[in-house]
This record gives sequence, structure tokens and C-alpha cells, in this order.
Amino acid sequence: MDTDPALHPAPESHEPEWLAIVRSKVRDLRYGVVQLVVHDGRVTQIERTERTRIEPPRAEAQLR
Repeated sequence: MDTDPALHPAPESHEPEWLAIVRSKVRDLRYGVVQLVVHDGRVTQIERTERTRIEPPRAEAQLR
């Protein structure tokens, strides 16, 4: 059972549960993709792919 509050919004919230999940997945994502799968007009699956970017060395560091 999930106890993550982002998965179960407060009762006074009028946003759908899937939207709260998307918000939580995007909130701490630096580089990546959040993908929604829709079936018969309803969000049935949410996928998150996160990428780790490695910065190339600076040109001045390469000269040494």
C-alpha cells in the first residue's frame, strides 16, 4: 500500500489523482521524460525516465 501523500491528494483537492502523481514525478526531475498512457480516455499508466547528464570537460582543462 502506498503511503506517499503525493499519490493520494487531500480530500479538499479537486485535482485527479493522476495529476498529483505527475506533479510529484516532475517536481524533482532534472533531465528526463514523464509519459502518460491513456486507455479509453483515462490515464492508466505513468512512466518516468530519468537521464543523468555528464558535462564534457571544459576546453581550457583539455589544453593542460
